[in-house]
Amino acid sequence: MPSRPHKLIPPTFSRTPSLDAETVELAVAIELPEGVEAIGLAVAPVVDEDADDVPSALGLDRAALKRAGFTGEVGQTLVIPAQDAPTYIAVGVGAPEKRTAAVLRDVSAAFARAAGAFASIGLDVSRSFDVDPASAGQVITEGALLARYRYTELKREAKHTPLAALHLVAGAEDIAATASGAHRGEVLARSANLARDLANTPPSHLTASDLGDVALAVGATHGLAVEVFDKDALIALGTGGLLGVNAGSVEEPRMIQLRYTPKDDSGAPIEATGHLALVGKGIMYDSGGISLKPSDPMHASMKMDMAGAGAVLAAMTALQELGCTSSVTAFLMCTDNMPSGSATMLGDVLTFRNGTTVEVKNTDAEGRLVLADALCLAAEEEPDAIVDIATLTGAALMALGTKTAAVHGNEQGIVDQALASSKATDEPLWQLPLERSYRKQLDSDVADISNMGGRFAGSTIAALFLADFVGDIPWAHLDIAGTMLVDADESWRPKGATGYGTRLLIDLAENFTAAR
Repeated sequence: MPSRPHKLIPPTFSRTPSLDAETVELAVAIELPEGVEAIGLAVAPVVDEDADDVPSALGLDRAALKRAGFTGEVGQTLVIPAQDAPTYIAVGVGAPEKRTAAVLRDVSAAFARAAGAFASIGLDVSRSFDVDPASAGQVITEGALLARYRYTELKREAKHTPLAALHLVAGAEDIAATASGAHRGEVLARSANLARDLANTPPSHLTASDLGDVALAVGATHGLAVEVFDKDALIALGTGGLLGVNAGSVEEPRMIQLRYTPKDDSGAPIEATGHLALVGKGIMYDSGGISLKPSDPMHASMKMDMAGAGAVLAAMTALQELGCTSSVTAFLMCTDNMPSGSATMLGDVLTFRNGTTVEVKNTDAEGRLVLADALCLAAEEEPDAIVDIATLTGAALMALGTKTAAVHGNEQGIVDQALASSKATDEPLWQLPLERSYRKQLDSDVADISNMGGRFAGSTIAALFLADFVGDIPWAHLDIAGTMLVDADESWRPKGATGYGTRLLIDLAENFTAAR
C-alpha cells in the first residue's frame, strides 16, 4: 500500500551501524595523546582541609574551585577555559563510598556533556574508582556515548558537535581489560542509540513497513534471520489483535520476526544454553483509535509507543558481537492506531491467534491486543521463557514515575533475572504483583475476555490480560510507559527517547538461564 502523501522525506538512520553510522574512535593508554581537545580529571570532595589533592593540570587549587562553587560531588563539572588546547574539566567523583560502577557511568556522562563543544575528549577518572578495569572501560564508554547522543536526522543544520574520539587512561597492567570493556560499552551504547533513533523518528517517517525494512537491513549485518509478515500473511496467521488495531489505518501492519542463533568462530551453529523469546510492542503512533486521546503533550509523544519494539530490535543487533550463547527469537508487532470509518469500534470482538475471543471495551488499550498475538506465537516456539516489553499503561507511570519501569511475571525465576539485569545496567525495574484475584475484572458477557478492567491497578490488570496468552511458560512483562522518554537532559539520558530496556534485554539474553 502506498505511503501517505505527506511522507516527503525517506527515513534515514545514520546512527545505525550498518547504514553509514558516525563512528567514534576508542583508545586506551597510560596517558592521553596529543590532540585531545578536552580532558576530564577526577576531583573528590575535600577530606583534609590542609591537603590539596586537586590535579595540578587543572591550574587551580582547592580554594579556587570552592570559590567557583565546585565541591567534587558526583557529576559536578567545571570547565576551565584555556588559551590553547586542551581545555581541562574538573569532574566530581564523590566520596569513596559512593563510587560504584553506575556512578562511574554517571561521571563519564557528566564529563562528556560538559565537553559537548569538543570532538576529541579524554577522561582520567577510573583509577579513583574501585571498579574492575573491564567494567570501568564499559561504563565510561557507555556514559560518554549515551550522553552525547542527539537525534538530528531531520535538521538541515545540526547544532551539536559529534563525538569523534574518546580516550581513556588506565594503568599499564589494565589496558587490555579496559579496552575490552570499552568495546562492550560501545556495542551497548550503539544499540541503545539505535533504539533512541527509532523512537525519536516521527511517525510519518517511520511506519510499520519502514521498520520492517530497517530490521532487514540491520539483521543482515548482525547475524540475524529476519522475516517480515505483511497484512495478507498476518490474516493467514490469524493475528486478530494486530489486525483489529490496524483496522483504522491507511498504513499496513507488520509483524517482524528475528532469530539469533549462537555460532562458533567459524560461523557454525553451537548448542544454545537456553532459548529466550522477546516480544515488543510496536505501535508506531497511538491516537487512541475511536477512544481518542486528549490533545496534550503526551499525545505528541505517542510516536514513541513503539519503544518496546525498538528496544527489542536494537538489543538483537548486539548479540552476535557480544557472543551471546542463548538462542533468541523476537516478535515485533507493528501498526499505528488510528480513528476512521473502518476502525475497530467499542464492543467489537476480535479473534486471536490461539482462538481466544476478546471484547474491545477501549481502543486505547491497544498494546495488549497486539502483544497477545505475539505471545501466542512465542508460546508456540516452546521457549524456556518469554519476556515482553511495552509502553503499556499510564498506571505504571503514575505508580513509579519516569525513572523506574514495572515488571510483572508468572514465575519468579525469570522476574529475578530481569531484576538482576536491571541492576547491572542501571535501568531500574520494580516488581508489581500479578494479583490473580483481579482477573475477574476482565470477564466479558459476549467473549472469552475483555481488554479492560476496573479503575485501579491498571498495570496489573494489563499484565493479567497478557498472562492468559502465555500458558505455563515462564514469562515476565516489562511496562516501560514511564521510562520511554525524559523531558530534559539528565546524566546519560539526553532529552527525548531514552532507549530504556535495550541494554537490560542484552544483559538478560547474555546471562539467561532456563527457569524450568
